[in-house]
Amino acid sequence: MLGLSGLITPAKAQDRKPYAAGRFYDADSSKLTNDLQVLFSKAKDHHLGRVISLICPHAGYAYSGEVAANSYKQLNPDETFDNIFIIGSSHTMYLEGASVYSAGNYITPLGIVPVNTALARKLIDENEYISFVPQAHAREHSLENQLPFLQYYLKKPFRIIPIIIGTDDENALKSIAKTLKPYLTDKNLFVISSDFSHYPHYRDAQKADSTTAKGILTNNPEKFLEALQKNKREHYPGLVTSACGHTSILTLLYMTQNMPGIKYFPIKYMNSGDVSIGDKSRVVGYFSIALVETVRQSAEDFLTPSDKKELLKIARTTIEDYINTKHIPDIDKNTLSKDLLVKSGAFVTLNKNHNLRGCIGRFTADEPLYQVVQQMAIAAATQDYRFQVVRPSELPLIDIEISVLTPMKKISSIDEIKLGRDGIYMVKGNQSGTFLPQVATETGWSLKEFLGHCAQDKAGIGRDGWKNADIYTYQAIVFSEDEFPDD
Repeated sequence: MLGLSGLITPAKAQDRKPYAAGRFYDADSSKLTNDLQVLFSKAKDHHLGRVISLICPHAGYAYSGEVAANSYKQLNPDETFDNIFIIGSSHTMYLEGASVYSAGNYITPLGIVPVNTALARKLIDENEYISFVPQAHAREHSLENQLPFLQYYLKKPFRIIPIIIGTDDENALKSIAKTLKPYLTDKNLFVISSDFSHYPHYRDAQKADSTTAKGILTNNPEKFLEALQKNKREHYPGLVTSACGHTSILTLLYMTQNMPGIKYFPIKYMNSGDVSIGDKSRVVGYFSIALVETVRQSAEDFLTPSDKKELLKIARTTIEDYINTKHIPDIDKNTLSKDLLVKSGAFVTLNKNHNLRGCIGRFTADEPLYQVVQQMAIAAATQDYRFQVVRPSELPLIDIEISVLTPMKKISSIDEIKLGRDGIYMVKGNQSGTFLPQVATETGWSLKEFLGHCAQDKAGIGRDGWKNADIYTYQAIVFSEDEFPDD
């Protein structure tokens, strides 16, 4: 395995040797690679955007491997992570808190996985509930089972922080979550290792696992705990636990509750009764869930469907009134949600018969969002130098699209740009230009084509001008009248 420096990381005496190899997955590297290739060939990328955490099963690959591969398929294989935190609940011993491996690296048949031992020791120094207990890692499969998936799928070197949680004390879990939360950013990845229901009948497992997953999707620790209690009250025959890693999931939920700009998405569900070697009378459930960084206009809540409809209505009414009477309609802000009163940049795009008819916007604003939409709607209809002013007769043929923008972020490398997610704004001297995120999707351009066209067509600095320009990225919440045909 390559370390972050690109050099081979040598094995050390204190490296954690494989335990699950030959038990949960093939110990032969060639056979293991082939198994992973087959599992990933069955997995589907849901194009969710930036994933910051995964909940992944850790059973034998023959049973849970397809669900696990679906988890990892949501990642960008070219992504570079500062650290990958892998968290599992102990199957072998009790701890008063958590153990983070800090003495060396992890080894699998696919090579050495570097541990960020400096950060591991920092976590130990910062929290009384975090220590290093070697025995907790020696025969624990939940962390190790995740590593071959990462080694096979990720193209860039990575380091891990392996954490075993050995307590269900809520105060300890909250404390651990508080210490880890600063690292829950788009620079790191958190993998929570957990199977779901253990040993009920096939159909009972489906019911119990659905309840558990719904609890997680609320992003509310109390709702998750209530889901576990609900499963207990159902008295499913054979049910020993709703999730063997429930303390690890709970720790994640303590980190993410009330955190803006994120959402849990269910990816794939199966249980051991779904595979040919499984026994439907006694199964284990496997659920893949992704925590995704969703686009937001600010630190405020996301725009609801009602908010989007209202903004489109405001844009439509404003354009029609202005084109017909030169009057800008007054909007009663007391009838609007708080999200429409946030100061935020926006673009308004007009399309006629699926062809561009005007597009103007601004990145920042001193006015509330609904007023920006009014101003940009008028500008798109009357001030886009590429087109004539919209005529009254055209209004019924025009579809309105609105893009609500996040604040711009200057980037240091074009590798930070994700096509379809990020819009770009480039500046060189007095020249500047921008492309909204959806331009890359609509054109099918590669990253360098996206940059080149923006530099040449929008900024006027030549096809290669982006190479020495300042480049900023932003995201957009994009919606149009096509999405609400009956409104």
